[in-house]
Amino acid sequence: MTLVLRRYRWSDRDAVWELHRTCLAQVGIILGDGVYYEDDIPRITEIYLADRGEFLVGEVEGAGIVAMGGLRRVDDETAELCRLRVHPDFQRRGFGTRIIDALEASALRLGYGRLRGDTTLSQGAALELYRKYGWREVRREERGGQVVVYGEKTLAPDRSSQLTGKA
Repeated sequence: MTLVLRRYRWSDRDAVWELHRTCLAQVGIILGDGVYYEDDIPRITEIYLADRGEFLVGEVEGAGIVAMGGLRRVDDETAELCRLRVHPDFQRRGFGTRIIDALEASALRLGYGRLRGDTTLSQGAALELYRKYGWREVRREERGGQVVVYGEKTLAPDRSSQLTGKA
């Protein structure tokens, strides 16, 4: 099974929205519960692509869009990794790793030196993936009945030196 990564197109909006809802529901998060904002999905081109960011989707032939992730500008030095999602039927196949690799490469190409992001304690696979990539936890907060974990990492051209960090 091959995952093909490409840049988001406006025609992907409904599929991206559905993937977002499906993945959050898998871990008990319901849209509008106060844990995650949702106003960016209808405006991906404006918020991500037109403002020194990136948004990728991953497609599998016959299944459509099964993975996604975005890079959102915070300031001149920092970008936020957002919307990292892999459909439950396609998890544990390295698709999240492929998205993070591509987004980190984009962040470096766009001139960012630091990435930030967040997830919840109920999203164990995401926490594991961030730890693998050398993210360090900077704080936690309770929001909408969930514990949100905030992390960050410094980017370096040689990613192999960052794989030993702890979140």
